[in-house]
Amino acid sequence: MYNKIKRFVALAGAVLLILLYLCTLIFSLMEGELAQGLLRASIFATVAVPVLLYAIGLIYRVLKNRKH
Repeated sequence: MYNKIKRFVALAGAVLLILLYLCTLIFSLMEGELAQGLLRASIFATVAVPVLLYAIGLIYRVLKNRKH
């Protein structure tokens, strides 16, 4: 069961990152103040999402080992 969850989270994270990269590209080609804000948010999310996914996985491993 653990491997299925791990695969699903990895796949979801990869798809999310691809979408974020695509959004970053689109926002970088747009003009205007709104586009600048969206670009900054997209770049932040591109960095924050992998860090959060790693942290969640790390916490899960630590809590899983405590139970056994």
